[in-house]
Amino acid sequence: MTGKYTNVPYGYEPAAPSRKGTLVFYDSFEHVTDEQLERAAVIMDARAFAQLVLFPLHESTVRRMSRDAVQPYYKREDRLHEWRRDQSSSMIRVEGLEGKRKKYTPMDTALRHIQAEYPAPLFLYMTAAMANQWASFDSFTDWIKELRLIIDGQPGEMHPRLEQYRHRWEWAD
Repeated sequence: MTGKYTNVPYGYEPAAPSRKGTLVFYDSFEHVTDEQLERAAVIMDARAFAQLVLFPLHESTVRRMSRDAVQPYYKREDRLHEWRRDQSSSMIRVEGLEGKRKKYTPMDTALRHIQAEYPAPLFLYMTAAMANQWASFDSFTDWIKELRLIIDGQPGEMHPRLEQYRHRWEWAD
């Protein structure tokens, strides 16, 4: 407690924040273009999210999920930090959980961390390939009920679970 008291008029209620929720871009960021990052930033501004969180995956996580070869984590993270500095927005953050762990992080663990760390409501921003991959996990049905999904990419062949929960996700404009 600071010891400083403030007088306010009777019935005063602080103004509600104009920005709510968190948009989390969850990806390896190996093939994500600057246009996709800018599209996520535009969605953050258009929908008045409190912040955009970029969540790059560690190499071991990407290898377990897709068997794709990726650059080292620190190079992809440096690229995201550079893009964030170019945007000069204080509402964009690069999450460093995977860099601290330095090993495979299951998506459930990452989502629990995001849920505990950032204000709700949570929206996941994913590429179409990542969304299809996530829909193939057993825990998808539990998580899709707790958050919303925004998919970046071209409409195409979607996983049957994504089609089942069509009301919980939408395409990025």
